[in-house]
Amino acid sequence: MKRTGRVVSAILTAVIVLSLVFVVGCGGDDQKSGVAELKECGTIHEPEFGGIYIKCTIDDFNSLGFFYGDSVTVAFSNGYVLSDLPYYNGYYTKTGEPLLIAYPGYDYIKAAINNGDDLWNVARLDDAVTATVTLNESGKYLDIQEARDIHYFDDRSLYASDEVFANFRALKGGELKENLLFRSASPCDNQHKRAQYVDKLIKKAGVKHVIDLADTDVKIQGYMAKDDFSSEYFATLYNAADADNDKVEALALNMNFSSDYFKGQTVKALEAIANNEGPYLIHCTEGKDRTGFLCMLIEALAGATYSEIVEDYMMTYFNYYAITKAFDQKRYDTIVKNVLDPMIETIVSGENVDIKTADLSAQAKRFLTDNGMTDTNITALIAKICDN
Repeated sequence: MKRTGRVVSAILTAVIVLSLVFVVGCGGDDQKSGVAELKECGTIHEPEFGGIYIKCTIDDFNSLGFFYGDSVTVAFSNGYVLSDLPYYNGYYTKTGEPLLIAYPGYDYIKAAINNGDDLWNVARLDDAVTATVTLNESGKYLDIQEARDIHYFDDRSLYASDEVFANFRALKGGELKENLLFRSASPCDNQHKRAQYVDKLIKKAGVKHVIDLADTDVKIQGYMAKDDFSSEYFATLYNAADADNDKVEALALNMNFSSDYFKGQTVKALEAIANNEGPYLIHCTEGKDRTGFLCMLIEALAGATYSEIVEDYMMTYFNYYAITKAFDQKRYDTIVKNVLDPMIETIVSGENVDIKTADLSAQAKRFLTDNGMTDTNITALIAKICDN
C-alpha cells in the first residue's frame, strides 16, 4: 500500500508540473536543481510607461516558487541579461533602477526600469525575443517589499474627511502664499471614486486653473463622457477654455523624472502657473508621484527646507495609508529614501551635494533654467507664488 501510494503521488506530481507548463505556456521550474525558473516565455512591449510583459500570469509565476522580495535573473534570448533584479508587487525600486513586477491588475509579470527609460528599447528587443527568469536569492529584498506593500481603499466612509479621502491640501513651506496652490487626486478620472470629492473641494477653494499631469485632452473628454462623471465645477473650467486661455492644462507626464520629456512638461506646467491667475490645482491620478515631483520643485523654489518638503510629500502617505513617522518609522523612512529623495536628487547638481542641507531654491532655479525656462518666467513665477 505504501509503495502504491508513492507511485500515485509521483504521478500526481508529474501531472501538476505538466499542467503548470501547459497553463503558463513556457517552461516551468527546474525540478532537478530545485531552483525556481520560468523558461523561454514570449514578451510583449508595454509602451505607455515603458516595459516588457513576460507572458506568464502573476499567479502562474508565483506558483513556480517565486515570492515577492526575491532576487531574480531575467535573461532575454537576444543576450540581454538583468542580474540581481528585485521581484516586487509594486514599483518599489528607486528612480532609474530595474525590477520585475507583479502589479495587481496586470495580465502578466513585467520587467521595467522604474520611472526610467523604456526597457524594451534599452534591451533592443523585438517580438521574437523570449525571456527566462531564474531565482537568484530568496528574500533578498523582502525588507523593502514589506515596507512598501501598502494599499488603500476607495470607500469614503473609511476616511476621516473629504480632504483626507481626496488627498487634498494647500502647499506650504518657504515663502509660499497661503491657499494659492493646492494638490489632490484627480477631479476628472474617477477610477478611485474620488473625483466628485476633489471637485467640491476645488470649487470651495476657488480654483481657477488646473494643472493635470496625468491626462491628455482625449482622456479628459473620455472621463467626462462616462455615466459616473459628476465633476461639474471641473467641467465648467474645462469648457471655459478658448484659443488663448486654457483653464485646464493637460500635460500627460510619464513617470521618468530624468527624461527630457518629463522635464520639458514640468517647465510647461510652471509657465502655466506663472502666466495664469490662481488659485491653482496640481493633480495626477492619485496626487502622489507626478504631483509630488512638481510640488517638491515649487516648494524648493519658494525656499522650503528639506524637512518641509518631506512633511508635505509624506502627508499623502498618511492620507492614503495612515503612515506616520511616529507609528510606522520603518515604512516612513523607506518611502522617503527610495521615493522622495531620488526626486529631489533629480533637481540637484554638483558632486557630494547633501540634499538635506543644500540650497534647494538655487538648485530649483538652475534646474528650470537648464530645462528651458526663461529668467523672465522664473521671476514671474516666484512673484506669483511667494510672499515677497
